[in-house]
Amino acid sequence: MLFNTISMIGLGYIGLPTAAVFASRRKQVIGVDIDQKTVDTINGGQIHIVEPELDIVVHAAVTEGYLRATTKPEPADAFMVAVPTPFHTDENGQNHKADLSYIEAAAKSIAPILQAGNLVVLESTSPIGATEQLAAWLAEARPDLTFPQTHGEASDIRIAHCPERVLPGHVIRELVENDRVIGGMTPRCAEVACALYQMVVEGECVLTTARTAEMAKLTENSFRDVNIAFANELSTICHELDINVWELIALANRHPRVNILTPGAGVGGHCIAVDPWFIVDACPAQAKIIRAAREVNDAKPQWVLQRVNGALEHYHREYPHSRRSDLTVACLGLAFKPNIDDLRESPALGIAQQIAELGCRVQVVEPNIQVLPNSLDQPQVELATLDEALAQADVVCVLVKHKSFIAQADAVRAKQSIIDAVGLLG
Repeated sequence: MLFNTISMIGLGYIGLPTAAVFASRRKQVIGVDIDQKTVDTINGGQIHIVEPELDIVVHAAVTEGYLRATTKPEPADAFMVAVPTPFHTDENGQNHKADLSYIEAAAKSIAPILQAGNLVVLESTSPIGATEQLAAWLAEARPDLTFPQTHGEASDIRIAHCPERVLPGHVIRELVENDRVIGGMTPRCAEVACALYQMVVEGECVLTTARTAEMAKLTENSFRDVNIAFANELSTICHELDINVWELIALANRHPRVNILTPGAGVGGHCIAVDPWFIVDACPAQAKIIRAAREVNDAKPQWVLQRVNGALEHYHREYPHSRRSDLTVACLGLAFKPNIDDLRESPALGIAQQIAELGCRVQVVEPNIQVLPNSLDQPQVELATLDEALAQADVVCVLVKHKSFIAQADAVRAKQSIIDAVGLLG
């Protein structure tokens, strides 16, 4: 099948790099996003996110006429959907349910322009059955076309799921080099989707069913989450036992079959902090370890906050006449992982918000953003440089291990009161 025109629905951290990579292969790519500012930025040959090499690829693709952005979908040979799939919880923060409203909106936006022979690929990380639900929404909107759930291999529209599996900070390279799991609603759907990805992917394209592909992505991220939970639980245990967890892990990892991950302030991002809940929701009675890991990692930010509050209380005991509003806490890092600007589900952001509620001044050091998010738009919170924060802070809380922080680790170490949640100081 020929894919002369490709439409990317959603131009975020996955959609824009994917669109740019296809455009770099001299394919006409139409990027679609509901945000006019994002569309205007891309059409100007610039990017609205931080990702190495992406600016170069996007600028070249736009300049050469292979990539353009719009707020309204246009006809294409293939439609790739990369929109958010967050979750909802009840009033007690429990019963995590996937929010498929963005996928539904994407389906309704492309349905009017679908033509027989089109391919629709869901890239969004999704709960089991989401691809089938996408197909149902499309079929409801276009009864004049046939779809795999009713007409199998004879359907007018091919539908598949191919979850992204890239590492922020290395997205452009991994989009090309990584293997891809491609799940079709029928074998032919998988084959057609495979032909699309083989235009850019140098890794192996492995074909399976849509449901298995959905579960594969959830499994990958749940595996990571469980292993991170082990490391995070170790860090809390070692704190109680007065043991340096970083030294402990380094020693344990000398065993040839042990590879303990690095503890942190929690788990964030659009995948690992979200995807395991999709499995728990699908099979709550069976997903015992996966649920426990989520609960351990979700509890880690509160543990960090308790340590910050303890440091502030210690200061008040040392200086009984001090007021809480006189004290300053420096929060080093807001992103969900080092060296990116992505704040989605970031435990560091949540911790900074709660520290601001303790009544102290907060200086946030995040070298990858220019303005604070709305949730930190408070009089007592300001964005500062590392030098400014270290000069004024009474308590330093290291939440993200950015390269720029590593370069100034000695200056951080010189502070008297430090909560190091990520092992910056070893």
